[in-house]
Amino acid sequence: METVAPAVDLVLGASACCLACVFTNPLEVVKTRLQLQGELQARGTYPRPYRGFVASVVAVARADGLCGLQKGLVAGLLYQGLMNGVRFYFYSLACQAGLTQQPGGTVVAGAVAGALGAFVGSPAYLSVLGALETIWRQQGLAGLWRGVGGAVPRVTVGSAAQLATFASAKAWVQEQQWLPEDSWLVALAGGMISSIAVVAVMTPFDVVSTRLYNQPVDRAGRGQLYGGLTDCMVKIWQQEGPLALYKGLGPAYLRLGPHTILSMLFWDELRKLARRCQHQDT
Repeated sequence: METVAPAVDLVLGASACCLACVFTNPLEVVKTRLQLQGELQARGTYPRPYRGFVASVVAVARADGLCGLQKGLVAGLLYQGLMNGVRFYFYSLACQAGLTQQPGGTVVAGAVAGALGAFVGSPAYLSVLGALETIWRQQGLAGLWRGVGGAVPRVTVGSAAQLATFASAKAWVQEQQWLPEDSWLVALAGGMISSIAVVAVMTPFDVVSTRLYNQPVDRAGRGQLYGGLTDCMVKIWQQEGPLALYKGLGPAYLRLGPHTILSMLFWDELRKLARRCQHQDT
């Protein structure tokens, strides 16, 4: 993969993912409602106001209005900008260093870049700026990273799957010569293949991360339901069954799938534009 400067990739990655977020945030709202529904309760013992994707969209719109489908958009944009800016910056550094040319290098580079991005973006995922001040006062600096134990593994596996499969899928599509080599459809096809891998590995961590971020906390900022990633996974498995780790899988794909496709497509096209500008300058 031809590289651009890491600082440029930081801006391009952040911009691409923020643009994708605008289109996919309503799906994130629905997915979150489904994943929190029936928390730590056995199946069939709790009311289900959200049943499937379409019915859930209607339920959210009725309860909160159409604007309710864009709840958390500001926090989402802030998170996507911070997390993906850092993620693509460090991935670009790895590309420049030649790490991605080594066997398994793309997976390692994607995982490390994802972990760093998730850590930096965690406070934005937790809340918007107004709430950040409240959290700072009540729980201190550590409170801004509440739930990071679930976010880092989530983005680590997702980033590794996304960047590795996108690069491989795009190269495979180009080798088949079904499409013109520089066509945006090549990146679109690569993103579609990548999206399946991302959702498959990321959904259990996504469910856990959603639970950790949304659980009530005591005055010291400690979670009252879960002690961390492993504790959350075990409790979900024992009390709700293993399939609960894939709660909201349909909406999860409808959100993560298009977000992956659009993010990688926008990023790839913006990188092409940046390279053309660089060549013109030289």
